[in-house]
Amino acid sequence: MYKVFLSLFFSALLSAELINGVSVVVKGEAITLYDIKEEMRISNVQADVATNNLIRKKLETAEIDDRHISVTSSDVYDDIKKMAAANKMSIDEFYEVIRNTNGLSSTEFKEKTKEKILSQKLYSAIAYSSIELPDEEELKEYFELHKTEFLRPSAFKVSIYSSQNRAALEKKITIAMFHSDEIQIQGQNLEYGRIPQELSRLLENTKINSFTPIVADPNGSFVSFFLKGIDAPSSVDYESVKNEMINLIMTQKREQVLSDYFARLRNSTDIKVIREL
Repeated sequence: MYKVFLSLFFSALLSAELINGVSVVVKGEAITLYDIKEEMRISNVQADVATNNLIRKKLETAEIDDRHISVTSSDVYDDIKKMAAANKMSIDEFYEVIRNTNGLSSTEFKEKTKEKILSQKLYSAIAYSSIELPDEEELKEYFELHKTEFLRPSAFKVSIYSSQNRAALEKKITIAMFHSDEIQIQGQNLEYGRIPQELSRLLENTKINSFTPIVADPNGSFVSFFLKGIDAPSSVDYESVKNEMINLIMTQKREQVLSDYFARLRNSTDIKVIREL
């Protein structure tokens, strides 16, 4: 009898701990406080936005299951390989830059990529008709409204520190007076349009007179860029950002279709908010 009582007591205790960790229940699926904190960390958003993101993901998952939509590991790898190739990087180099610029591990980035591909397939399944490409008038209006968002540095003035010995390079970027014959230094002016986009993003996120995180280069060495200065452009050429604008507008239109669909679905779905973070 005593053992039965203890068993029931601990079962009740564990159940209570589980319930206490649940924040929202969507169609019987739980979103925990831990899930929300992780979404806040990975997506760098506030608790309410993270909660809404996770509710949307639960609804998407249910819809994906109902429609039997799937993404294989090969699909994810091929997509990442294309992104790496577009940035003129190997897969490992691309992962390292993603980790340094966005703080995402390779596993987290693969999951984000999988979510993106699933979302694209889900959009194709949900959309009743294809979205028309923006015409010149729409593009020019978008350009005028968002012109400053397309301002990019024209060049980065850097000193490139490279070494086969990562430990020596790490010591150099930590201790300015440290010297090692294993470290090579080369000054360069890197033009924005001639370097990979992820490297541009890495340099844009680096303060003047400081080092970037260490990344691997194709030759097997380790590299860190000391950013000495940025040449800022005075204007943006419409034609140079035209394709980027088309992609942005089409992405926004697709997301609007999905947002409207899931807003309607959310209103008709059983969602219980147990506690907020």
